[in-house]
Amino acid sequence: MYMRLVHAHYKSDSLPIIKKIYDEKIIPTLQKMHGCLFACLIRSEVNPNEGISLTLWDSKENAETYVRSGAFQSSLDEIRPFLADSSEWKVRLTKDLKVEYQPIPDEPTVKAYTGLVGSGDALPAEPMYLRLLSLKIKPGKMDEFQTIYQTELLPVLQKTRGCRYAYLTSSEESTDESISITIWDNREDLENYEKKGTFNQLLDRVKHTLADLFQWKMALEKDEKWQIMTSEDASVKYYAVLSSKGF
Repeated sequence: MYMRLVHAHYKSDSLPIIKKIYDEKIIPTLQKMHGCLFACLIRSEVNPNEGISLTLWDSKENAETYVRSGAFQSSLDEIRPFLADSSEWKVRLTKDLKVEYQPIPDEPTVKAYTGLVGSGDALPAEPMYLRLLSLKIKPGKMDEFQTIYQTELLPVLQKTRGCRYAYLTSSEESTDESISITIWDNREDLENYEKKGTFNQLLDRVKHTLADLFQWKMALEKDEKWQIMTSEDASVKYYAVLSSKGF
């Protein structure tokens, strides 16, 4: 399986319009594309103007065919008027020799991931909650990490109340980055999973495969006085699913 994430920041209060475009134009387009299995629009729980379009494909080839067909560019053009401006500005000289400053649009970023293992019910067709856990893996430990995830972590997630789907991917850009995606019935079940300590227990099971800086941080934080942030922290992000459809 193959996953594409298209990450963007929108102008304030424009997300309802984005959702309408996604429901009425983007999803129908994706539904016609050979190999597209699932599409959803998710909104950050921290920043309401941050959104991601997540699509799952049966192969990298079919995802790339979709991009080459121009359908992705057409969908991007639909939402471009509602994208937020970045902090960058461009300067140009007009015909009457006046200097003009114009903000540069904050272009969506696209990331691709190859599917490794997954388990769960049919992909959701109704709004839920989605959790992205990004981890940095120690060189040479990716295979071991994947095995532990499949044989030990997945069975626990399957038995966890409210966890409908779990999926592990690896980044095409970085050989040491892996993302675990879980989709939940509601936020309450997700929070209970964390409050009960299940997440920390699972993380502890694979910590020896994680990057050295992250292991060091975990060891120091056993003492509550330490609050250390590194570039190789496990990153956990929460998103509300605004729109989704399985094909």
